[in-house]
Amino acid sequence: MRTPREDVLPHSEHLRVLALDVTDSESIRQVVDAAGPIDVLVNNAGIGMLNALEGTPMTIARELFETNTLGTIAMTQAVLPQFRQRNAGVIVNVTSSVTLRSLPLLSVYTASKAAVNAFTESLALELKAFHVRVNLVLPGRAPETRFGENARSRMQAGFPEPYAGLVQSVFAGWETATAVTRSVDVAEAVWRAANDPACPIRVVAGADALALVG
Repeated sequence: MRTPREDVLPHSEHLRVLALDVTDSESIRQVVDAAGPIDVLVNNAGIGMLNALEGTPMTIARELFETNTLGTIAMTQAVLPQFRQRNAGVIVNVTSSVTLRSLPLLSVYTASKAAVNAFTESLALELKAFHVRVNLVLPGRAPETRFGENARSRMQAGFPEPYAGLVQSVFAGWETATAVTRSVDVAEAVWRAANDPACPIRVVAGADALALVG
């Protein structure tokens, strides 16, 4: 975690939580060294933001790509030498169901995640000879998590006025949505991707995500 918290996971002698910032190369190096031999890398660090492109500062766009896209690439690159040398390993990249069916006001976020989809599928071919599996988990909207809450700090500039009607329509749709993604849906999808060699490269998680696939 970028800022480790004691209240998120149960205490266990089998669990060690380390501070990690995936946008900081030295932080990545220290954590990979401290972790020791790694069997599975789950790239689930991600930040979000909802706005029309006109209302999105380039500083925020770069922040999304630094974490969602380049952070995933950097973490993967850091563990690959040991995976290749052992001829084994699994990489699970968590992206989003919005890459399956685009939604308005999420253009920059969707682009940052769609790039990871393409990266993952190409990398899977690259690492096949070393018996390293690479998979994608694509969750839907998970209102029970802090993802949306954390995204609000990047939306303080507000929405451009001409897009007000679209914004109201999008939020109204979410308020009435009955199909959402639960944390456990994502956890089970990640577990399957990490442990089942026969699972497809893309694993969809959550009732709303499954509906998009349908």
